[in-house]
Amino acid sequence: MTALWTAAEIAAATGGSATRDFAVTGVVFDSRKVEPGDLFVALPGSQVDGHAFVAKALAAGAAGALVAQVPEGVSEADPLVIVPETMAGLEDLARAARGRVDAAVIGVTGSVGKTGTKEALKVALGASGPTHASVGSFNNHVGVPLSLARMPADTRYGVFEMGMNHPGELTPLSRLVRPHIAVITTVEPAHMEFFPSIEAIADAKAEIFAGVPAGGAAILNRDNGQFERLAAAAKARGIHVASFGTAEGCHVRLLDVALKPDMTLVDAMIGSRHMTYKIGAPGRHWAMNSLAVMAAVELAGADISLGALALAELSAPAGRGLRHEIPLEGGSFTLVDESYNASPASMRAAFANLAVAQPGPRGRRIAVLGDMRELGTEADALHAGLAGPLVASGVDLVFTCGRHMQALHDALPARIQGCHKSDSKALAPIVRDAVRQGDVVVVKGSLGSYMAVIIDTLLLLDSADSSR
Repeated sequence: MTALWTAAEIAAATGGSATRDFAVTGVVFDSRKVEPGDLFVALPGSQVDGHAFVAKALAAGAAGALVAQVPEGVSEADPLVIVPETMAGLEDLARAARGRVDAAVIGVTGSVGKTGTKEALKVALGASGPTHASVGSFNNHVGVPLSLARMPADTRYGVFEMGMNHPGELTPLSRLVRPHIAVITTVEPAHMEFFPSIEAIADAKAEIFAGVPAGGAAILNRDNGQFERLAAAAKARGIHVASFGTAEGCHVRLLDVALKPDMTLVDAMIGSRHMTYKIGAPGRHWAMNSLAVMAAVELAGADISLGALALAELSAPAGRGLRHEIPLEGGSFTLVDESYNASPASMRAAFANLAVAQPGPRGRRIAVLGDMRELGTEADALHAGLAGPLVASGVDLVFTCGRHMQALHDALPARIQGCHKSDSKALAPIVRDAVRQGDVVVVKGSLGSYMAVIIDTLLLLDSADSSR
């Protein structure tokens, strides 16, 4: 495997000193995820200091470590680069990675759809050349520089997700990434606990423009109520605006969408070009975000036709719509894992997908929902407001957990009320015992609602069945 960094390159990028020559093929900061050839970055933390795990990382096969001092159990004979501060060293390595590539770089943010759009861009751009993208949801002050530091020198297209839940967080991330193209999927009432208004959220999302050079591009959702505000912020920085959506005048316009249980068919105009393509993941939100993807592919100079064809191979990531067929005696049920995040907009999107799902004979549409976090004083009202979209989706049974989901449970018609519990741990065995052959079960909630507990409980049914 080609070296990602040599010790000399790491030292030059960070201003550190190398104890000996070595070369690395990856970069990690979690010693539990070290693979042979990795550079282990010993980051300080509020609970533990990464320096305590350097010896463990080297024993696990790390080719070197970035440290602020020689830690216990390690000597200067080991492969180290010593820097004044490891977090600053990681950021320096990220800047060096960004500076050495001749690539079209795309930054992605938005209240919902960031990770899915990033994954779709990775697939679509990958059809045209070497593409590097953030892994998972590595979108914060640690994840972004880590993702940059992992970018190979021969990258042709780079895609970086950037997240925030407070004002001021996107500006330094954007200045680190320096995207030629900035995508804002949409602006919705997420993280309202930390913002006085939806306009304030839009202003915080517009911080992604801070690192975009004049003459760069912003790809914005014209259907969103904050479009004009975001467009004005982009234009004030000399950034070209390309819009996507359903309205006339969009550069990439959705003409029609056909929702299937396991895919989405899109009919769209990309500039003056009419295109029809398939996305290998179900949901109208995938269709909308694919419009932004197509705009970015075009602006990045990649092949639009190849990109559109590649989207057929896209699948929903874990926690964001990944589907499982779980065997039960005499058949199976479908589990849709939406356990990673939740907002009013993404909840409605999940319900729309549930509406087109095809339960088996005697099967039911079941929603298992946990609290949406960080919604501030309107949290109970926003949870209760999901009752209408749920009923419209044709759901047969709704299970809820969490303090705010009590408001939704109370607002539901009695005929679809499952039960409500204080937390996911208490709800999990009830859902497990309720599912039956032919059901389609969607599990969704914010990460802090721990809905993965329910996913794991239902997945164990697969193991139990196969062990019989």
